[in-house]
Amino acid sequence: MENIKGKVVVITGASSGMGEAAAKHLANLGASVVLGARRADKIEKLSQQIKDNGGKSLAIAVDVTKRDQVKQFVDSAVKHFGRVDVILNNAGIMPLSPIDRLNVDEWDTMIDVNIKGVLNGIAAVLPYMKKQKSGQIINTSSVAGHKVFGGSAVYSATKFAVRALSEGLRIEVKPYNIRTTIVCPGAVKTELLEHISEADIQQANQDYVGAVGISPDSFARVVAFAISQPDDVDINEVIFRPTAQEL
Repeated sequence: MENIKGKVVVITGASSGMGEAAAKHLANLGASVVLGARRADKIEKLSQQIKDNGGKSLAIAVDVTKRDQVKQFVDSAVKHFGRVDVILNNAGIMPLSPIDRLNVDEWDTMIDVNIKGVLNGIAAVLPYMKKQKSGQIINTSSVAGHKVFGGSAVYSATKFAVRALSEGLRIEVKPYNIRTTIVCPGAVKTELLEHISEADIQQANQDYVGAVGISPDSFARVVAFAISQPDDVDINEVIFRPTAQEL
């Protein structure tokens, strides 16, 4: 894990769940972590906890659907710490529902957060990483980015899109020595299920994840593994599930 120590890592969706776990774990390994989320109170509290434990952290409120805010988020990270080595585009929502229920507003929000939010993160860090001739862009997809199940059509579409744009990015940034990683979690116990507005779909998923789901710390360890590799090793995609998960 020596390759993590001293790196500046910016994280979206850092206020809870997998983003929070990744921030704590990477800070414990010596990274300087810049926490981004809409809930300023939560990331400020987390940032203070990290600093109280001897780590380096900065909290900045950001809505990933707003391009200017994401740019300002990354610019502030560079101004404070001098550079950006890794971005973890982790912000995402999962309001699952069958298409015939026509939750069109939820579709739009998923597209804005899960796809455009990732693109906004990429756009904000690329100029710095190209100039540095180094960096790593980590995008959170999902097992649902490989498989479609009942109620997941639009959510899966956004996560398939994250994988597609990440692969295109991988090909295009080779001249700049930039690494790209897709992380595809299975059933992890987070707040994502709270985004599901359809009561029957929410209950079914809560029952399933409650039975087989694993801790967000599992995600944090995968992210740390990808970052920790020597600079000439590019971990392009990791899929992980609970051992008990069949899907």
